[in-house]
Amino acid sequence: MIRVVIDTSVLVSALWTEHGAEASVLNLIVDGKLVWCVSENVLAEYAVTLNRPKFQHLDLRKIAAALALARSGQMTMVTGRLNDSPHEPDNRFYECARTAQADYLVTGNRKHFPKDRPPTKIVNARQLLAALNK
Repeated sequence: MIRVVIDTSVLVSALWTEHGAEASVLNLIVDGKLVWCVSENVLAEYAVTLNRPKFQHLDLRKIAAALALARSGQMTMVTGRLNDSPHEPDNRFYECARTAQADYLVTGNRKHFPKDRPPTKIVNARQLLAALNK
């Protein structure tokens, strides 16, 4: 099974545009074709971000469903810290990916994730979908 860590930017985009590539990634998780790897810090980042005033126009039921889907993912117990991203909060996603041995870390902010950390490849949603269709 393909294991993924989903950056907050992808989650927000999936909620914003239900027919985009990011939403397609979440649909693959719902369909059981991908395993969503999460950690306590990643779940906290999702909750904090989605509760910001600038996202108050998003459907609260969709936010609740997305957070429930994330919580139903594979919980990863991160034991070490990383400093790979210039954007400090994004290091929590690197840490989750490393501990989970995720195949992909999916992000819309490649500049915050400058390097792959094998076995994890850093991709955007379109790149993930293309890789899965090979």
